[in-house]
This record gives sequence, structure tokens and C-alpha cells, in this order.
Amino acid sequence: MESIRFPLIAALAVVGFFMYQAWKTDQTPAPEPQSPSPIEQIAADDDVPSLDASPSVANSADDSNAGLADEAGETGQSPRMTASTDTVVVTTDVMRAFIDPQGGNLVRVELLNYPVEADSDTPLALLHQGNRSFFVVQSGLLGEGAPTHKVAYRADRSRYTMQPGQSLSVPLRWTDADGRQVTKTYHFEPGRYVVGLDYSVRNDAATPWSVSAYGQVWRTEADSSGGTPFVRQFDGAAWYEQKDAEGKYRFRKADFGKIDDEPLDVTQTGGWAGMMQHYFIAALIPPAEQTVRLVTKPSSTQGYLTQLIGEKAEVAVGSSTTLSQRIYIGPKLQKRMEDVAPGLQLSVDYGLLTPLSEPLFWIMDKVHSVVRNWGLAIILVTLAIKLVFYKLSEAQYRSMAKMRKFAPRIQSIKDRYGDDRQKMQQAMMDLYKKEGFNPFAGCWPMLVQFPVFIALYWVLLESVELRQAPFFLWIHDLSAPDPFFVLPVLFGISMFFQQKLSGQAMTMDPMQQKIMSAMPIGLAAFFTFFPSGLVLYWFVSNLVGIAQQWYIYRKLEHEGLGRK
Repeated sequence: MESIRFPLIAALAVVGFFMYQAWKTDQTPAPEPQSPSPIEQIAADDDVPSLDASPSVANSADDSNAGLADEAGETGQSPRMTASTDTVVVTTDVMRAFIDPQGGNLVRVELLNYPVEADSDTPLALLHQGNRSFFVVQSGLLGEGAPTHKVAYRADRSRYTMQPGQSLSVPLRWTDADGRQVTKTYHFEPGRYVVGLDYSVRNDAATPWSVSAYGQVWRTEADSSGGTPFVRQFDGAAWYEQKDAEGKYRFRKADFGKIDDEPLDVTQTGGWAGMMQHYFIAALIPPAEQTVRLVTKPSSTQGYLTQLIGEKAEVAVGSSTTLSQRIYIGPKLQKRMEDVAPGLQLSVDYGLLTPLSEPLFWIMDKVHSVVRNWGLAIILVTLAIKLVFYKLSEAQYRSMAKMRKFAPRIQSIKDRYGDDRQKMQQAMMDLYKKEGFNPFAGCWPMLVQFPVFIALYWVLLESVELRQAPFFLWIHDLSAPDPFFVLPVLFGISMFFQQKLSGQAMTMDPMQQKIMSAMPIGLAAFFTFFPSGLVLYWFVSNLVGIAQQWYIYRKLEHEGLGRK
């Protein structure tokens, strides 16, 4: 009986873990569609700004990947702003950005190297604006008469295309009747998802001018319906918060429900803040030495906001100054993000098993750089894991062999004591002590492997490098379930043969034998919901385990413990 307890507990732990993930997903309410409210006025006191204003919305059935509309909302509905007809389109080698001169805001960014689906040519629009959902980056200046994210800028032209190996700058210009001038310039670099943003401020007015730059990421809650079962994708705010005056920082995140309950408002030096959407992030990055105010809160109109407000700059009469910030809009690439801003790589959040998941991904990435296939990388890493745990596996199979050898004596004890479970357990313990073996020894490799299983689950869930990564033939996305259920079936078959080879059923009563016989079918059905890369890992692990069992049992036969 003891030989089955840990396998059953481990299987139930796996099921329980993913049932918990599914329950957490179900507890997150789906967003209710709303019509944006009229634009709000920025507060007169710019120390306590109210920056949110209804974003542009597009007339499209596909909210996340629709083109920009030209017409306003229908009569009788709440006013809806639309993108200007002279929207500036910037095409680089990695993104296509849409800048609305009305506010000079980034209203849409398409990631050209990341299609919506594995077999699609349509690029994912991380920033977008739609009838029911939006995800935009707005920015401007605070101060008396300063151009906020709602004023009109003049663009030199409406189309910019990056030439190979060259950077690209997109200026937007604003002037007022008093002689104040602002040039808001976006900077794009080849191969990078970092967008620089400079404000060149010139004050030719009669009085000094006090201004500060701000930015905000504003979005609605994503619709979680239609996702992969048992896979909870995080959507919400993230920021790098100064922990103490000594300059220590920590990564923090909050889903939309937590933002409702615990809005954030802190002042710190440097850091960053933004919104995450599973594999992707849009983050505002101020200069590292600048004091900024970081705010995360529900919008007073619709959706949620993350804001960064920089410190004031005094522009004397007849003088100029430049205010700068950066915006990261793109995938959470682990090898690049640390170079963008300290702590930005922590947005790839593996949870409690980060100490195990990070080196696991690092090893897989190194193997992938050689074999150029993530599926092969998973297979080779699995072989390495089984090799590392070989001695534990040998102890496991030795324990199974002893259980099989003493199966007749164990059955005799069961027959002798019948329903007196206390005496039966005591007699079995005396037998184990006399013969010098531990029936639980065969369970430790499974317990050690379980954290690896969960750690790899998080690697496949969180690593954008594995998003839509093909293996071969019908498997075009290792982060998605097997579309034809081949790997789950093969896993179930391998588990069945592993049970037969171990001979565990010899020490079980009929009810336990039925449970063990049903486990391969039940887990195979359960694994149809799992990422195919995870099932590939477990299937290969079973195959290697079968080979190890066969080899070790052959050795044990010469020691008198094998099948006789």
C-alpha cells in the first residue's frame, strides 16, 4: 500500500495545482464593455494631476487588431474620440507604431516579429484601441499652459520608414501665442523595442516656465475567455519600486482586482512602471537619477492607469531645456531587458520557483543556441535531468524490486490479519526493518522531479522565446496544447508500460490496482490541456525512465532481486 501512496499524492498535487490555477482564473471577473466618458480636464494643481482622458477608439469588430477609424461616435452615445486623419505611421524592422498628432500619443504598436497566431501573417498589436478595449501610451507636459497628452501637435509628415541599420526620429511640434515652443520627438533604434521620447522646451514668453514630463499607460482589462485551460495568464500593472533610502529596489505587480483595492502612489528615484500582458510589456522608464512620482490606479472613466510624473524643470525666459524618458513596448526578452533598465527582466516572473526556473531556462537557451529547435532543447535537457537523478532512480527501482520480491510475504500478512489494520501495518514495518529496506525510497525521485515539472511549466508559460516555437510535423507551438493529442496519448502509453515494468500492482489490493490502471488514462486526458512542450518533457522523461528501469532490473537480476 505504501508504494502507491506517494505516486497518488504526487498525481493529486499536480491536479490540485492546475485546478487552483483554473479557479484563480474563474475568480477574475470578465470586464464589462463600457462607452468612454467625455474627456476630463487636467487638475489645476499639477502636483496632484488627473491625467486620464478617454482614448481614441476604432470602429472595428476586432478590437485588438483593428485599423484606425476616422469617424466619431454615433449621435446619442457618449462622445468617442477617434484617431486623427493624419496619423503618423512609423515602420521599423521590429515594429509599426501609430502616433496620433492629437496629443502626440502612441495609440497602436504592432510587433512585426510576433504574429497573432503561429500560422498567421497578422502581427500582434500590443498597443491598440478598439470599441471595447484599448491599450495606449499617453504622454505630455504638466505646467501652466503646457501641452498635455490632449493638445494638437504638428507633424512634418505622416509616414516614416527606417532604413537598414539607421535610427529614426519623429518630431512633433507645438507653439502657443505667448512664444512657448515644444518639440516632442520619438526616437526609434534598429532591432530595439525601446522608444526614446524627448521634449525640447523653448521659453520665449515674458515669464519663467515651470514644466514636468509625465507618461501614462492606460488600458482596459483583457478578455480572458478562450484561453488555454489551467493556464492563468497575468494581466495587470508592474513596477520597480524603491524599497529603501539605500537604493534597494524590488519588482512588484498587481492584477486589476488588486489595483481596485490598493491603488499605488509613491515618490522615488528612478525605477520603471507599466502594464503587462502575458509575454509582453509596455513600460515607462524615467532617467535613473530622476525623482518621479509613480501612480497606479483605476481610471475615473474606464480601465486602469499606471503613471510616472517627473520632477519639475524651470525654464527661464529666453532659454531652453530638454526632458527625456523612454518607453519599452515589446516582448519580455530575458537576455535583452536587463540592458534596457535595471529590474526590467524581473517582469519575466516565474513565481516561487524562480531559483529553479531561471537556470532551467538558461540551460535550455544555451542548448537551443546549438540545436536551433526548442523541442530538441527540451528533450536534451530532460536527458540531462534524468542523468543527474540517475542514482536516485536506481534507489527507486531497487526499492520496487524488493517490494516485488517480498510481495508473497506481504500478501500473507494481509491474509493473516484481515481487517486489523493496526496489526497488519506493524507486521509490515517489522518485515521492512528485518529485511533492511524502505518502501518509501522509491518515492523520493518523484518528489524531486515534481518541482522541476512545475518550474518547466512556468518557463513554458512565461518565456516569450517559447511562444509559438515549433517542434516538428504537427506541433507548431510548444506553449500550446497538442492539437491532435498525440503527445498526451503517447505519455499515457509510456506511463502504462512503466507501471507494468515496475510490477507495483503485485503488492496492491484489487481496488488499488484499479486506481493505478486508471491513472495513465486520467493523466493523459488531463495533459491534453497542457502546453505540448511540458507533455513532451514528461513523455521523454517516462521513456528514459523505462530504459533506466530495464537496465537496472537487469543488474538486479544478478543480485537476486530481479524477476525470477
